[in-house]
Amino acid sequence: MVDQNTPTKKFQKEMNSGTASLVLLSVLSQSEKPMYGYQIAKLLDENRKDAPAMKQGALYPVLRSLEKNGLLSSKVEPSVSGPPRRYYTIAAEGREALMLWTEIWSQMKNFVDHILEGESHV
Repeated sequence: MVDQNTPTKKFQKEMNSGTASLVLLSVLSQSEKPMYGYQIAKLLDENRKDAPAMKQGALYPVLRSLEKNGLLSSKVEPSVSGPPRRYYTIAAEGREALMLWTEIWSQMKNFVDHILEGESHV
């Protein structure tokens, strides 16, 4: 386990904020039905393996931002087991963004892996 000192926590927070939009668009693009926030958070937690979890509370601002930018749509529906739930669906613009962002992620990942593996010519 990595030491969770202040610089490490800051780095992890920056990594999460930089990848959350990509991850959320991907999850919603693969879902056959609209999903609500807690459902998405549970899915992410189940699939995190040994990566640090994205905090559930951090997902909601990202979902709202993606919706505000036209990449997601949402609707509120009553719930039989509690308060109403907001269900999110990826929009056509979100699918386009996902394709572009996936390519950017791939390029960045390859660059970082190349540097970390000592293949740079310094």
